[in-house]
Amino acid sequence: MVGKEKKFSKVNFIREEIKADDKKELFDTYELKKTSRNMIKGTIICIGKKDVIVDIGMKSEGIIHIEEFDDIEKWKPGTEVEIFIESFESEDGLILLSKKKADFEKVWDKIKDSYDTNQNVIGKIRKRVKGGMIVNVHAVEAFLPGSQIALHPIKDLDSLIGKTMEFRVIKLNFKRRNIVISHRVILEDEINKKKDELLKELGAGQIREGIVKNITDFGAFVDLGGIDGLLHITDISWGRINHPSEMFSIGDKIKVKIIGIDESKNRVSLGMKQLYQHPWTDIDSKYPIGKKVAGKVTSITNYGAFVELEKGVEGLIHISEMSWTEHIKHPSQLLSVNDNIESVVLNIDKENEKISLGLKQIKENPWELIASKYPVDSIVEGKIRTLTNFGAFIEIEPGIDGLIYISDLSWTKRIEHPSEVLNKGETIKCKVLSIDPENKKISLGLKQMQEDPMNTIDRDYPAGSHIETTIVEQFSKGYIVELPNGLRAILPASHLSKSDSESESTYKTGDKISIKIIQINKSQRKIVASEKEFVKDIERIEVEDYLNKQDNF
Repeated sequence: MVGKEKKFSKVNFIREEIKADDKKELFDTYELKKTSRNMIKGTIICIGKKDVIVDIGMKSEGIIHIEEFDDIEKWKPGTEVEIFIESFESEDGLILLSKKKADFEKVWDKIKDSYDTNQNVIGKIRKRVKGGMIVNVHAVEAFLPGSQIALHPIKDLDSLIGKTMEFRVIKLNFKRRNIVISHRVILEDEINKKKDELLKELGAGQIREGIVKNITDFGAFVDLGGIDGLLHITDISWGRINHPSEMFSIGDKIKVKIIGIDESKNRVSLGMKQLYQHPWTDIDSKYPIGKKVAGKVTSITNYGAFVELEKGVEGLIHISEMSWTEHIKHPSQLLSVNDNIESVVLNIDKENEKISLGLKQIKENPWELIASKYPVDSIVEGKIRTLTNFGAFIEIEPGIDGLIYISDLSWTKRIEHPSEVLNKGETIKCKVLSIDPENKKISLGLKQMQEDPMNTIDRDYPAGSHIETTIVEQFSKGYIVELPNGLRAILPASHLSKSDSESESTYKTGDKISIKIIQINKSQRKIVASEKEFVKDIERIEVEDYLNKQDNF
């Protein structure tokens, strides 16, 4: 302790001003143990809480900040240390020294040589600082940026403190004594080396196992053990997929086939579907026409539904092939996406990879039985489903409609619209007139439920008959009158008992008038009546009656 106090007395009391020009003289005066550049050797006298006092053989001791010693516990008083002279005198009369700069000077050549030759250096991670870590390399501090530690960000940087690792010097500045190192470039070099080696091993057609590394909308990147290959969405499956995530997840092990290599760009193209035979190769034998097949509805459009029979094989059920009897306006009336259904193969276009399917063919065609079920002239009962300008549609069973044309509603009346005699929703009986199963048409008749009065006109109202009728229509050349059986006859103006001018003002629709049937043409359904002839017959009868009475007297 006495020695220490004696030394510190020099620090406290000896203050001599040393001019800059005298520095060289001091070096020459004192027998300093010079090493290289501005470095000398000294002996540690005392280790304080903040500083280390070093004897360098001058009147004043030197001082070094304790922070410059990485492992101060290893240093003891009396130990020799290499130092760098910063300044010959501080405010306290001490010579300012630096161990770090001395260390830097000692290892600079080694570090620069590592930098120039791109060789790795060994370093120990000492502490964490803003933006990265401080690493001891050859006993000097080097900065390790956070981005240069690993290939991916590390969450817990403190866990690396104390670890010894290999680094690569990536930046040097002697004046600032700045050393920047990287561990990431070493990892990248190793990966690139593996990539180059693996790329030489790979060949088109090889089957490899890889791990799904990343999934995008257009495909997936697969790690083949050091090099990534792209598995495009179109090469994942022969079938339709909307997104690669439908087939696998990140981290999955999958088998792939190498379908292409671009060595200039280090790109590898992969395929999964190529591991299996193209599903259309033997499509004719797998799905012959007429075969009943099972599948899942994958999509629905206005014109039909697509059904997946197997991966890569889809067929279309056109809307016209969905039902024998129902009036389908949209496929969604019968089917939904993901429905599992059965259908029948109708046609195959192998060249264009198209299959036509039929849903209605699963069931028997009711129109093939319709002729035997509803023979011509049979009576059917049905509900009036629709009224149109040209007739009425009658549902005789679910999905089976027959049509009554407007001309088959009445034998005698002139009907402008079916609503004059029928009401929608009404149930009626009618007769089957004809059947066309191929075109799915049934013709029905309402008037045929009764006998045509024209057939019995000769019996009921033969030519020469006197009948009381009703005027139902007036036209330019006369009138139309209705007979008691509903038939209508023409009453020409020339066959009126009065003059034309008088008749125009005398008769109107609804008036009762007596006529004589003077002509019947069944083929043309034409009946001609005459009021004039009726009047003549009555007058003749009256004359004959009068003459007969005179003879009796």
